[in-house]
Amino acid sequence: MPRKIKAYAAAGVDVDLGNRVKKGIQELVASTHGPEVLGKIGGFGGLFRPNFKGLKDPVLVSSVDGVGTKLKIAFATGRHDTVGQDLVNHCINDIAVIGARPLFFLDYIGGEKLDPVVFRQILKGFSTACRAGGCALIGGETAQLPGMYHPGEYDLAGTIVGVVDRPKLLDGSKIRTGDILVGLRSNGLHTNGYSLARKVLLQRLRLPLDKPAPGMKTTLASELLRVHPNYQPLMSSLPAGLVRGAAHITGGGLLDNLPRVLPDGCRALIDSRAWKVPMLFELIQHGGQVPQKEMFQVFNMGIGMVVVVPAARATEALRLTKGIAIGSVVPGSKDVVIE
Repeated sequence: MPRKIKAYAAAGVDVDLGNRVKKGIQELVASTHGPEVLGKIGGFGGLFRPNFKGLKDPVLVSSVDGVGTKLKIAFATGRHDTVGQDLVNHCINDIAVIGARPLFFLDYIGGEKLDPVVFRQILKGFSTACRAGGCALIGGETAQLPGMYHPGEYDLAGTIVGVVDRPKLLDGSKIRTGDILVGLRSNGLHTNGYSLARKVLLQRLRLPLDKPAPGMKTTLASELLRVHPNYQPLMSSLPAGLVRGAAHITGGGLLDNLPRVLPDGCRALIDSRAWKVPMLFELIQHGGQVPQKEMFQVFNMGIGMVVVVPAARATEALRLTKGIAIGSVVPGSKDVVIE
């Protein structure tokens, strides 16, 4: 007698397949665990016993984010491990600008159907980035949602929790006029602006993903799937008091992210000639006839993180970060001016 398909599986949700797949991830997830993690994957909640020794006034810092339409490139190429790393690193950077180090990460994967090969690639990306970032992957949720997504597609979200000693918290309040803006280079689009990038590169210019774009050595797919870097280890290695504020340059670009850390009466004056904008951004700008101001509001334009340092310590900061002096803090109305 042929095995009868369960009603829920026939409706598009295979619970038994989900259980089998999840049993195979224990090794990947366990590789991110230290002694702080209690219990095992699969419980109703992740258990984490933090060690706050050496912290005078520990403050928990949390953030949640997604990968956006960069996932469309993963779908088109069949490469799914890099987007998992993107999500973890993006979340870590978001709390790093407050001075926090990551403690643990939780993920959400919602898709049309559970594909074991794709699922394992995504989890491999999560675990790779969590190990490198020094945080534990302690739980998550996988939802099979037929009718909600197109076949073969899924969405990702992640939550990070970290800690910072309150005396070392970076809130921008110490930023002063005359401070120098040090830009840390990006390696591509990171996880923002992909809706516009795809429209220009793939639809208007009709560039193939499996071949190099004009002026590039690697395939366009490889350029678009470059992993969002984790800047937290570098930032945590800088001497105490060197950084007065920091901004992760994500959606909103330099124009919208820098004001989030500026105190009243301060303006960020950016010299756009201070660095060479990577070819990928120029290709999008010229191919889509996008005004420069909008480019700086959608994309990172080659600067993935900005740290604000005292002018007297700018040389030290540039040496330690290998960054670029991209501008300064001047009197103004808590905004950004690009010259």
